[in-house]
Amino acid sequence: MEGFLEWEERMLLYIQNYLRNDVLTPVFHGITSLGNAGVIWILLALFFLIFPKTRRAGLAGIAALLLSLLVNNILLKNMIARIRPFELIEGLTFLGKKPIDFSFPSGHTAASFAAATAFYSFLPKKAGIPLLVLAGLIAFSRLYLGVHFPTDVVAGALDGILLGLLSVKIVTYKDRKNE
Repeated sequence: MEGFLEWEERMLLYIQNYLRNDVLTPVFHGITSLGNAGVIWILLALFFLIFPKTRRAGLAGIAALLLSLLVNNILLKNMIARIRPFELIEGLTFLGKKPIDFSFPSGHTAASFAAATAFYSFLPKKAGIPLLVLAGLIAFSRLYLGVHFPTDVVAGALDGILLGLLSVKIVTYKDRKNE
């Protein structure tokens, strides 16, 4: 396990020392803020609920976000209670507002991939693929800003995808039951 933590430390310090710069930092602050409280995903889900053609995407997105909130932010973060990397890694500085919750899994990443996966399942690919890319950018922003370990982000992405697929199953089951 110690070797694994060393790999995570090296990756975060590499990002800090070689990728952070005055141009990218405000960009990644902006990208990460889209994931704050799932705001971009909530707004998209509400927008999709307006139109009959995208209503299932909106329903699945809301379900995915609720599942992610419950599983990740309420259960896993508090059960695992992993401290943030900037509290553990010597020389790592975080950028932005100091998070007050635990690190594992990344809630921004989990919510983003949960919603993007749900949307992708019901929307045309030309709309779904950019949303998955946005989820990936939000995930990377958490590493760039130094607030998550790489495994926090990977776990959040995988967990989010699974919860997104579960929300698709729930909406599809509901549709079949109502037929």
